[in-house]
Amino acid sequence: MTRDYAATEPAREEVDALDGPTLLEFGASWCGHCIAAQPLLERTLGLHPQVRHIKIEDGRGRPLGRSYRVKLWPTLVFLRDGEEVARLVRPTDSGAIAEALGQIDPQT
Repeated sequence: MTRDYAATEPAREEVDALDGPTLLEFGASWCGHCIAAQPLLERTLGLHPQVRHIKIEDGRGRPLGRSYRVKLWPTLVFLRDGEEVARLVRPTDSGAIAEALGQIDPQT
């Protein structure tokens, strides 16, 4: 699990070209909802070590978040081979995260 938000985001074209399962997490280090979601993410991502976790600091004018129409934090976008398969906004339980991870990483 990635612990820190990346200040520099990848280009949308790079994300679209990723192979395999990827979780994009949009948020901010000071966001209360984002902080509350971290233990849930840690618990569920630990069961999916092959899932790439990209944690992106989002905000006004950030092109990657806008390209995914992110409006609230955290927004979790679950990708398989660069294609969106599932999305969770402000998750409050690990079951929903586990279910979405299962959609992109069915080998567990």
